[in-house]
Amino acid sequence: MAHLPLRLSQEEREVTTEYRRKSVKSQLNFRNVEASPEDPIETWPIEGIEIALDRGSLHYWRKLALAVQGDPWGPVARRVEHVLSYGRPYGIAPAMEQVIADARNASQIAERAAVRKEIGMLVDKSGLVGTEFAERIGTSPSRLSTYLSGKVVPSAALMERMRNITDLVAKESS
Repeated sequence: MAHLPLRLSQEEREVTTEYRRKSVKSQLNFRNVEASPEDPIETWPIEGIEIALDRGSLHYWRKLALAVQGDPWGPVARRVEHVLSYGRPYGIAPAMEQVIADARNASQIAERAAVRKEIGMLVDKSGLVGTEFAERIGTSPSRLSTYLSGKVVPSAALMERMRNITDLVAKESS
């Protein structure tokens, strides 16, 4: 009985990796679709995404997940969501729903942090103390505190008012 070596040489690893890469990519075929599985996922129509979810492999599911994570409300995420609304590809449907939910949640957290940071910069730039700034924008110091902590996100109109007050106070100071 011949024993296989426990370690592959660098050349053997490269050949094996290339074989796996080719075999994984060649497993999926789009029929009657104006796209190829090798095209960027953003160019795939709904039918291509449906085929990838239904008959694809981890390679394609990972590509879909990365596209969704990169743009949680973008066209790929919407197409995946649409396919999952009427089809339940075995095993992958719950995972892709979780990918979408996690990506959107992470995006919302980042957006809240960006708003919180901007409000803090506006208060600092105005040179006013918190109570004065709150009064100038027409809110209470406790409400301003919730904006600064990120617990509450102000409306777009209030954000614009904060920017305007900061600019106005800067002009008054100069």
